[in-house]
Amino acid sequence: MPRPTIAQLTYGTCTVIFSTLAMLLLSQTSSGPGIAVVVVAAVALGVLVAMTVPVPKASRAPMGRPATRARSAPRPTTRTATARSGIGRPEPVSVPARASVHAPVPASVAAASEPVRETTAP
Repeated sequence: MPRPTIAQLTYGTCTVIFSTLAMLLLSQTSSGPGIAVVVVAAVALGVLVAMTVPVPKASRAPMGRPATRARSAPRPTTRTATARSGIGRPEPVSVPARASVHAPVPASVAAASEPVRETTAP
């Protein structure tokens, strides 16, 4: 079951509060059972209003690729009629990865037989 949105909660709560006040003022009841009937009716009306508030539709555009799918090789890009007209999904662009830069290791460090150890204070 989907969770209610902020708009649904807001409209439902406002409906319960205002309809309870209106029904209590209009009915002028002061007995316990009369107040209970008004409260139950207001809560039912609030739930009805909250459930009829339009829910935003999910977008049709994909949010991203699932993490479980792995691509073995990049697909070649081809232009289609939608790509030429500017309508639809944009074409994928391949960006080359940066080459890693390694600085040369000084000869004094490379020739050491064991790692350098510093003494600690007593």
